[in-house]
Amino acid sequence: MRYITVENLSYQYDEGPVLEGVNYHLDSGEFVTLTGENGAAKSTLIKATLGILKPKVGKVILSKENVKGKKLRLAYLPQQIASFNAGFPSVVHEFVKSGRYPRNGWFRPTNKHDEEHVRVSLEAVGMWDNRHKQIGSLSGGQKQRAVIARMFASDPDIFILDEPTTGMDAGTTETFYDLMHHSAKKHGKSVLMITHDPDEVSAYADRNIHLVRNQDLPWRCFNVHEKDDEGVSHVH
Repeated sequence: MRYITVENLSYQYDEGPVLEGVNYHLDSGEFVTLTGENGAAKSTLIKATLGILKPKVGKVILSKENVKGKKLRLAYLPQQIASFNAGFPSVVHEFVKSGRYPRNGWFRPTNKHDEEHVRVSLEAVGMWDNRHKQIGSLSGGQKQRAVIARMFASDPDIFILDEPTTGMDAGTTETFYDLMHHSAKKHGKSVLMITHDPDEVSAYADRNIHLVRNQDLPWRCFNVHEKDDEGVSHVH
């Protein structure tokens, strides 16, 4: 099922255009990476897709329902969102569990199913052993992982991630990629992830959207790398 369709999207800042004629899509059950060299307007494309930035021209179509016919739920993780100060009044476990509240209603008690989501989410980012620590006492990388765990716990249909593995060690990063792949393939989630290291995640992702440009022209999606049934990548 097609969750996101972007058609002929262009965007410009005051100093001039940065994206031009971008077309791409995101379906349920797939893990897609978005790459491009530094300054390739990857974050800008994501924000324009989500409506945070208003495109100059083009159309973004977002499905209203998920594959089960329920209201589509989307989670967006900007780059380096974790910025809690030392006085943030929550321990890690409670912070992550708060991701379940919008699903159940803010005044409805959590249950065993919710607690299982919290546990799996914390373990997936290597934060289970830190679940009783104050958020404000964590390192920057640990705060980032706590935010990711909360996003997992909210159980969205679409994950939009901007370089989410910043601050993670190699083992935690691999576990994270595996969970994203599992979420897509076993649970029909959609994942769109900006990464600066496509080779690292290539074994888990279905395809890669690559932003490129000719000379000084705006960035465009010229290349989409897709894998066939045998895992071989092709360029279109």
